[in-house]
Amino acid sequence: MGASSNDRWIRYYDAISGRPPRDTLLRALSAIEAEGGPGPNALALDLGAGEGRDTVELLRRGYRVIAIDVEPRAFERLRARPDLTRPEALETLVGRFEDIELPEADLINASFSLPFCRAERFAAFWPRLIAALKPGALFAGHLLGKRDDWAHDPDVTALDTEAVNARLAGLLVEYLWEEETDSATATGTPKHWHLFHIVAQKT
Repeated sequence: MGASSNDRWIRYYDAISGRPPRDTLLRALSAIEAEGGPGPNALALDLGAGEGRDTVELLRRGYRVIAIDVEPRAFERLRARPDLTRPEALETLVGRFEDIELPEADLINASFSLPFCRAERFAAFWPRLIAALKPGALFAGHLLGKRDDWAHDPDVTALDTEAVNARLAGLLVEYLWEEETDSATATGTPKHWHLFHIVAQKT
């Protein structure tokens, strides 16, 4: 699951090819549009963008997008997508998002990517993420719970409910769903999931 597992990520991209944008992103975009839309020149950051299932939706909605991912082959796939619009509004950065200086943004999306920031780095990165949100901007994404099957992995950050609520303190939480279920990964491996689905606004 770590940054060195490149082939695993490629198998993951193959498995999710063609899937729609994440529900958390769609909820955030709907909330923004209900308030009149993103405005001209609005910037979105897509952390752990992968092959672009969320990035293409952000571009379609009129955002400039900085997509960040550790796997360069993800961006080869993104650039080749037939549904990619406004490529001139897309900037791609290869690297770990916790190593990159984040510009101020109108929306930060992190779909299933933050758990792959190691715990000792996540503690310092989260305040930087919040600082990069402009006043009124939204965060959409996911955090991993302590009862998830991946929670024991040293390359993963897993939080309990109290810790998640502490991270969200000071934000206006528009959507928070704590999900716990038995199903499978995108590549078909049986798994117990414990996830927090989040949309929150910086006030």
